[in-house]
Amino acid sequence: MRISVVDVGSNTVRLVVADADGGVPLPVHTAKWRLRLNERVRPGAEIPEESVDRLADAVAAAGRTAARWGAVGPLAFATAVVRAAPNRLDVLRTVRQRTGIDLCTLPGEVEAELTFLGARRWMGWRSGPLALLDIGGGSLEVAFGRGRLPDFVASLPLGAARLTHEFFDGFPDPPPAERVKALRRRVRHELRDVAARIRWEGPRTAVATSRTFQQLGRLCGAAPGRHGPFVERQLRRVDLRTAVDRLAALPAAERSALPGISAPRATQSLAGAVVAHTAMKLCGLKTVEVCPWAIREGVLLRHIEEGPAWWAEVSRLAEAAAPVAEAVPLRIATAKT
Repeated sequence: MRISVVDVGSNTVRLVVADADGGVPLPVHTAKWRLRLNERVRPGAEIPEESVDRLADAVAAAGRTAARWGAVGPLAFATAVVRAAPNRLDVLRTVRQRTGIDLCTLPGEVEAELTFLGARRWMGWRSGPLALLDIGGGSLEVAFGRGRLPDFVASLPLGAARLTHEFFDGFPDPPPAERVKALRRRVRHELRDVAARIRWEGPRTAVATSRTFQQLGRLCGAAPGRHGPFVERQLRRVDLRTAVDRLAALPAAERSALPGISAPRATQSLAGAVVAHTAMKLCGLKTVEVCPWAIREGVLLRHIEEGPAWWAEVSRLAEAAAPVAEAVPLRIATAKT
């Protein structure tokens, strides 16, 4: 049996088609479509009609591609950029009407739980008590756990695109040092309680997922993606601190010439690096393992293990839930085990 997942992020729509036989999602095809919603939508603002059209077209193309590969589904979800939009329900309704695909928005805590599941399965039980960091365009997810699912999760409004808009828009490029310092202060404030919990738990292993961490890892000397997913990739905090200074000294247009920094993410790379370094420092993490499995693999694993009923319930609850409130700086949830 083949299943597929569609992930609508702030930069791209990504499709993964996987074989589910044997209980492990083995990818047979991946594809992506550029959206760049982060360039067109400010945090908490409505998604304009033109962007909704582009989103629907990309989801439709993903659905057709999945069908050509004989996949059931797809399981389609959108992350913070759609979740926080005031016209979120209109966007989801438009996609459903135009594509026949039920796109849903997952709460940040559910994103963190599913990402943790993917990372745990990749890292294995020998990794022991596990801490997770995941930087998206609109939010930062943090999780910790000793078992298959996390003991606690947190979702914070510290995404790389969100903070780039808030702290760097309208300022010279590269931004003044005081704006970078102000951004770091915000991250420290938002992360204080979560970081204290991570330090208290004392994880044996820390992992980082997301394209932001993958690109920062490459910038700091990790093997390029063409070497495959099984190459061990680490990101050291001391190297990341140097990378922050390096990114801060360059205008966005020149950052894409650096190893690992893609042109579409060059503008938000500095904010992502500040969040990553500050989070590692506050949590007491000197090194993180850059993990190739994240939320998409978590969705596939959960579907394989529990069947379609769990996704139907998640989708129903997500559609009924209110969008993320911008005034809520921190939400911590104890995950079910």
